[in-house]
Amino acid sequence: MQVLVRDNNIEQALRVLKKKLQREGVFREMKARRAYEKPSEKRAREKGEAVRRARKAARKLAQREGLIPGPKRKAPAARSRA
Repeated sequence: MQVLVRDNNIEQALRVLKKKLQREGVFREMKARRAYEKPSEKRAREKGEAVRRARKAARKLAQREGLIPGPKRKAPAARSRA
């Protein structure tokens, strides 16, 4: 993984790196590896994750097809002239 540092802006580069690591799931993996996970617990966790993914995909598909309403959209905030 590579992050470019522009104009010696280390803070921005660290934010970009952190976001990339978050998307890749590195932090979640590190947390999971802190302690031993029994194979039976691992299977149960992975099965639960698969069920959640399948439900989310089915819900998205149903929303696209118009079978269920989509998520409520937030109304744009009213601007005050001060």
